[in-house]
Amino acid sequence: MKKYILLNSKLLASFLIFGSLVFVQSSINYANAKVISSVKPIGFITEAIASGVTDTGILLPDGASPHTYYLKPSDLAKLKSADLVIWVGEDMEVFMPTVLKSIDRKKQIELMSVPEIKSLLRTSHDENEHEDTHSHDLINQDHHHHHHNHGEYDEHIWLSPKIAKIIAQSIHDKLVTLYPDKSTLIDENLNEFIINLTETEQNIAKKLITVQNRGYFVFHDAYGYFETQFGLKNLGSFTINPAVQPGVQKVYAIQQELKEHQAVCVFREPQFSPAVIEKLVNGTNVRIGELNPLGTGIALSKDAYSQFLSKLTQQLLDCLDKN
Repeated sequence: MKKYILLNSKLLASFLIFGSLVFVQSSINYANAKVISSVKPIGFITEAIASGVTDTGILLPDGASPHTYYLKPSDLAKLKSADLVIWVGEDMEVFMPTVLKSIDRKKQIELMSVPEIKSLLRTSHDENEHEDTHSHDLINQDHHHHHHNHGEYDEHIWLSPKIAKIIAQSIHDKLVTLYPDKSTLIDENLNEFIINLTETEQNIAKKLITVQNRGYFVFHDAYGYFETQFGLKNLGSFTINPAVQPGVQKVYAIQQELKEHQAVCVFREPQFSPAVIEKLVNGTNVRIGELNPLGTGIALSKDAYSQFLSKLTQQLLDCLDKN
């Protein structure tokens, strides 16, 4: 009986903390981590290279946006005690630059400043490479041809397998200097990551070739790197505040865009309520899909990055590859 009561008290405590097990999981994510990544997909790459070398963790919990996240005191403590902090850039994680001023530059990697990555960056004007992308200007007047982070470049760099390999190399090089006695293992991890990712890219290319001519719209212009590499037909993006119901004029304009450009799908993200999206596609033949650019629900593991790309591919196929 005592064991039963103890077990239940533990379960109760886990539910009471923050009212959610998500918080418990996020705490475990980097309780003892020496290498911390800001967002989950970067954490996937980090874990692949640091596996067996040191503990890794992810700063943002599942469901949190890097654009709006506020650091807690416990976050600050973990960042300051880490051997290495890996983040994207100031237009992505707006909360990081101030905090990192007090952390040795040798203990951090700002990925947007890596020269090899800089040469592969997409600017906000690259969205015009899509034949029909200009169409969304009519209803996206507050977008100003910029991605939602309002930076000069698209910082969703983890959605590029090519850039992911450079990220992995950068993490490898830093870890070798931090843990020279583990350099052989770090080398092996990098080699394994590159081989697995190359195989994943080939599999994705084969799967997506059947839907390359099927146009779609998104509500978060985050997928440009992935779309460019695999030849997908993104027709444009719509700016809608997830917390605000779109007005009648906005709804009508979006419906006209979907019909005019013969979109097959419109992809929402988890923060949008299904009711809002159903309202937008009402009266059209457009299907609703869901994409997740942050790897929500995928556990941190050595092959998590490939899982992340494969899941995104399947989400695209689930909507586009239907008759």
